[in-house]
Amino acid sequence: MTYCLAISVNKGLVFASDSRTNAGVDYVATYSKMHRFVWPQERSLVLLTAGSLATSQAVVNAIQSDLEDPDAAFNLRKGKHLYDLASYIGTLSQREQQLHAPALEKSNASAEASFILGGQINGKACEIYMIYPQGNYISASEDTPYLQIGENKYGKPILDRIITPTTSLEDAARCAMVSLDSTVRSNISVGLPIELAIHTNNNIEPVWHSKYAAFSPMYKSLQKQWNEGLRQAFSGLPRFDWEKDN
Repeated sequence: MTYCLAISVNKGLVFASDSRTNAGVDYVATYSKMHRFVWPQERSLVLLTAGSLATSQAVVNAIQSDLEDPDAAFNLRKGKHLYDLASYIGTLSQREQQLHAPALEKSNASAEASFILGGQINGKACEIYMIYPQGNYISASEDTPYLQIGENKYGKPILDRIITPTTSLEDAARCAMVSLDSTVRSNISVGLPIELAIHTNNNIEPVWHSKYAAFSPMYKSLQKQWNEGLRQAFSGLPRFDWEKDN
């Protein structure tokens, strides 16, 4: 399992992902779930992956192969709209799942993978799309300006309380970090390091990108202050009537 999210605000986009692919008593593996594609002044894209690592790796490999093939019918540079690219990735995912489905069914394994694609094509607005294992997709909305894939329940409450279209990019990035940290604390199948990327609206250049491990000063400080803030907020909650008599 994994956890990835993308946030869309007026000033741009924030992407965050964990790096765990397998967790057990004596075996933990990590793999980046964030893939960046940029052609300056043309388009800047980020792809997040969750689910079957074999499927997601095959999809990324197919994307790269199509980009290198001058005769490819379609690739990430040919779509005029971001939803064209979301449909393309959904098609690749379905193709890979169907290819391996018979063998996986025999071992009760799943080939399903889900994706978040976001970024900007020059002249178009910033957008994010979630691509389901079935190949179809949805976009974020004004009411819910974020998308999640993987183990999303632990990181959702802060997004619901904080994120709006007017949230600053910096606050959205901090919120994404807390969302990932909350999930890491509550689910062993989600783990460090955390990757964070920020795309600023109408800046069609490589996204700002960073990676945070357990010992990273910024991550340690954010984690400590968030934990202390929660404890202080909890201690300040209203008292019950029966407590006032004691």
